[in-house]
Amino acid sequence: MPRTLITGGAGFLGSHLCERFLAEGHEVVCMDNLITGNKKNIEHLLERDDFEFVLHDVSKHIELEGPLDYIMHFASPASPIDYLKIPIPTLKVGSLGTHNALGLAMSKGARLLLASTSEVYGDPQVHPQPEEYWGNVNPVGPRGCYDEAKRFAEAITMAYHRHHGVETRIVRIFNTYGPRMRLDDGRVVPAFVDQALKGRPLTVFGDGSQTRSFCYCSDLIDGIYRLLMSDEVMPTNIGTEFEYTILDFAKLIIELTGSQSEIIYKELPQDDPKTRRPDTAKARRVLGWEPQVPIKEGLRRTIEHFKNCAVT
Repeated sequence: MPRTLITGGAGFLGSHLCERFLAEGHEVVCMDNLITGNKKNIEHLLERDDFEFVLHDVSKHIELEGPLDYIMHFASPASPIDYLKIPIPTLKVGSLGTHNALGLAMSKGARLLLASTSEVYGDPQVHPQPEEYWGNVNPVGPRGCYDEAKRFAEAITMAYHRHHGVETRIVRIFNTYGPRMRLDDGRVVPAFVDQALKGRPLTVFGDGSQTRSFCYCSDLIDGIYRLLMSDEVMPTNIGTEFEYTILDFAKLIIELTGSQSEIIYKELPQDDPKTRRPDTAKARRVLGWEPQVPIKEGLRRTIEHFKNCAVT
């Protein structure tokens, strides 16, 4: 039975990864400091013999007994409301945390997959964004703590691969949504759904012409698993190429929730990307990956999840 460590495993994506690796026959060690993760996301797994939860901050040295085959390094705040509130821990988990995870991978002979982000492209001047694009990031802006932490994480991952021969993979994750997102995490899907379900105005920043592309969580997890098991070392985009303006997306949420909410406008935050859509040709070619869940179906599942959360 392969043994896999998932850092940030109690978070939104981390908890879905835990389920996928268990389904694939792995023994899973979930490591999280619960700053933005939630133990409720994994409570249904805690009684399993092939699952272990470890409360630990990966910015500090990682000790783990026994063999280890894979490391999925997903520990990090991932929404603006979080990393603007805790910028220094965000920088630490991207730098020190990645360093510690790579050191563990080297000592165990494990393959490490780094969760990077579309934020490495910043406010892009190339659209859609291919992996070869170096990005347009403001290193001293308020979002720089997250963007530059991930850019550093990619650099040190490639350095460990080239200098120490560590087996590494890098996924650049674009906007992803689905069950277990926090309603208060500030990202557009939970923000709009929460406002719509409560009949409050949906807050659109700027004029709503900025674009995003939204990928359902199960599609992302499948792409990540395929990448881990592939021979591809260089960064790979995983996301959907179906692009919406934020204004059109707000209208879609109102439609799917049956809400009577209106739309209000507020000033666009500094360095907020005007466009964001991945070029996924590489994922299709190398991994044979295509997103399977249509946007309306994925949103219906997500809205139902949030409704159930409100009831419980």
